[in-house]
Amino acid sequence: MAEELYAPMVGKVIKVLLKAGDAVEEDEPVLVLEALKMEMPVVSPVDGVIEKICVEAGQEVDSDTLLALIDDD
Repeated sequence: MAEELYAPMVGKVIKVLLKAGDAVEEDEPVLVLEALKMEMPVVSPVDGVIEKICVEAGQEVDSDTLLALIDDD
């Protein structure tokens, strides 16, 4: 089952740190958002493998935008 990673707030994706197929650990940064002139890492909620990154650098996102799918099986 894939775990869904959502944007915690409105912002702009400034860095995508991982790609599909990369292993990820719980609390490891997946990407970086810029919000309110601050950089905020968005971290994985689980250990797993990145199934899909749903955004790209430079993209504006709303809160609750789907950012990534993480396979935690």
